[in-house]
Amino acid sequence: MYNLLKGKRGIIFGALDENSIAWKTAERVHEEGGKFVLTNAPIAMRMGQIKQLAEKTGSEIIPADATNMEDLQNLVTKAMEILGGKLDFVLHSIGMSVNVRKNIPYTESNYDFTGKGWDVSALSFHKVCQVLYKNDAMNEWGSIVALTYMAAQRTFPDYNDMADNKAYLESIARSFGYFFGKDKKVRVNTISQSPTPTTAGQGVKGFDGFISYAEKMSPLGNATAQDCADYTVSLFSDLTRKVTMQNLFHDGGFSNTGVSQEVIERFS
Repeated sequence: MYNLLKGKRGIIFGALDENSIAWKTAERVHEEGGKFVLTNAPIAMRMGQIKQLAEKTGSEIIPADATNMEDLQNLVTKAMEILGGKLDFVLHSIGMSVNVRKNIPYTESNYDFTGKGWDVSALSFHKVCQVLYKNDAMNEWGSIVALTYMAAQRTFPDYNDMADNKAYLESIARSFGYFFGKDKKVRVNTISQSPTPTTAGQGVKGFDGFISYAEKMSPLGNATAQDCADYTVSLFSDLTRKVTMQNLFHDGGFSNTGVSQEVIERFS
C-alpha cells in the first residue's frame, strides 16, 4: 500500500456485495488510508451485504435514493459531519434498467420503465453533482468518478436502453466537469470498464458472451473489478490532478482493437 488517499474523505455509492466494483473500490480506498461513508438505495441495502463492508472498513452507512434530492442533501450533509469536513472523492456506481429486468426488447421499450432506468442510471449522476456543487462539499482537487461501459459508443444489442443511459452519463461528466473544474478545481471523469461479472451486470442477456468475446478481443484481457478498484484509486489520488472531463477506457485495449488473432481463428 502507498497511502495514496491518506487523510482523504469521500462517499461511495452502489456497493451491494463482494462482486460489486464499488465494494472492491471501498476496500482499496480503505487500504490506501481513505475514509468514507457508504450509501445505497434502501431496497438495494436489503438485498446486499453492505453492513459487512462497513464493519470491515470502519465506515458508516447512510441510506439514500440517488434519484431523490432530499435524500442526497441529507447524505452529503451527514457525510461531512461524520467525516469531519469537505469531501475529496465520490464514486457513482449505480445502474438499473427495468426493461432489461423484464426482458423487454429495445425496439419495444416501455417508456415508463425507460424513464425510471434513465433516472437511476444517468440523471442521478447530475443530481449527485448538483448537490455536491451547491453545498460546496468538495475540496479543491477533489475527484468525482462514475462507472460506464463502451455500449455508450458501440452497439451491443442486448445491453438495451442501458446503452442510452451510459451515453447520457458520460455527457454529464463532460458538462458538469467543466463547471466543477472552473469554479471548484474538482475533477469529474467516467471509467469505461470491461464487462465485469457483477450482480447487476449478470442481469444482462448474453452477458457471458460479452465477457468471453471481450476477453478474446483485448490484448491484455478483461479488466477485473479489482483492477477497476485500483484504477479508481489512482483517479481519487493527487497523481491525476489534471485529468478531468474524460471517458477513460479501462478494458485491456478492447476499445482500440479492430480484430484479434483469436477472433480471426475462431471464424476462419
